[in-house]
Amino acid sequence: MYAVIATGGKQYKVSEGDLVKVEKLDAAEGDTVTFDVLAVKGDKLVAGPDAAKAKVSATVVAQGRDKKVIVYRYKRKSGYHKKNGHRQPYTQVKIDKIEA
Repeated sequence: MYAVIATGGKQYKVSEGDLVKVEKLDAAEGDTVTFDVLAVKGDKLVAGPDAAKAKVSATVVAQGRDKKVIVYRYKRKSGYHKKNGHRQPYTQVKIDKIEA
């Protein structure tokens, strides 16, 4: 059984027991969170308003920041260059239960 959930403007295909890195959530480690469900596949695929009745619950495993991404801007012949770094915060969750 799997479900498609939406969080942080992205969609994730998850099954029970999966570890997923999602956009940062306002929850402490050990908290339980629930996600919006877009589709559920058990015996058959259920999507749309019927899938909204389903629940996906997960436990927050860790809060962290991804590896640094370097953003380098450069314009030739003008001597312009600018180097920036960015580390995106994330929340790692473990999918506990999918209730269809």
